[in-house]
Amino acid sequence: MSRTDTPADGSRRGRVRPAGRAAPLPLLLPALAGLAFLLLPLVALLVRTPWSSLPEQLTSTDVWQALRLSLVCATAATALSLLVGVPLAWLLARTDFPGRGLVRALVTLPLVLPPVVGGVALLLALGRNGVIGQWLDSWFGITLPFTTWGVVLAETFVAMPFLVISVEGTLRAADPRYEEAAATLGASRFTAFRRVTLPLIAPGIAAGSVLAWARALGEFGATITFAGNFPGRTQTMPLAVYLALQNDPAAAIALSLVLLAVSIAVLAALRDRWMTAS
Repeated sequence: MSRTDTPADGSRRGRVRPAGRAAPLPLLLPALAGLAFLLLPLVALLVRTPWSSLPEQLTSTDVWQALRLSLVCATAATALSLLVGVPLAWLLARTDFPGRGLVRALVTLPLVLPPVVGGVALLLALGRNGVIGQWLDSWFGITLPFTTWGVVLAETFVAMPFLVISVEGTLRAADPRYEEAAATLGASRFTAFRRVTLPLIAPGIAAGSVLAWARALGEFGATITFAGNFPGRTQTMPLAVYLALQNDPAAAIALSLVLLAVSIAVLAALRDRWMTAS
């Protein structure tokens, strides 16, 4: 049985909700075990946090350098993802060309590719002896590996697919007739995209940007493989956590707590969008 909200006029409105029933024990026990498995490490992190020395840990020079570099690189990676990811999402959603399915699969490949493999691939492509990197080095003197820009590129590689998927989904849900109406009024395709499409898909771009930024902030494997772990230059927060865990566990816990707070903030920022889509 189900119930709906019925106004005084007798019309039926609102979402149909299933009547509350007790969960069967064979499903309840594994569900509670899974919930405990996910929450217990987070609870342990909070319990073991050295709250009394936390301000001192977060204001130390090494921690501040890692925090600052992580925020700067994650923001730069998100900006770069926006610059090339939004047009790529539009291409996948609004145009039809041979091999579009293959291109979409390649775009989403970094989502399932081990980050360390992504770092190796970046080295082979952009390293000093890489397919493209050798020309960048010999022609322009540009060296990307083991630099701050190397961190940005590694984070962009793993974060941009989140933005592309979000924006492409929003574009597919948007009504293309608005763009067609703008075209009939004499607007070019780029003008229609800039004046009509972008305002329509702004929520999807915002959600994808937040996801990409959070993914870039937490990147470890591709960063350490392609950019190394040099304090003040390429050592981001995840790398600092890994290094501090061996020498200064209190600092590792403090940095982990910051990353946890950022993750919670991302979930809070996207909650309304998820609740609307569900």
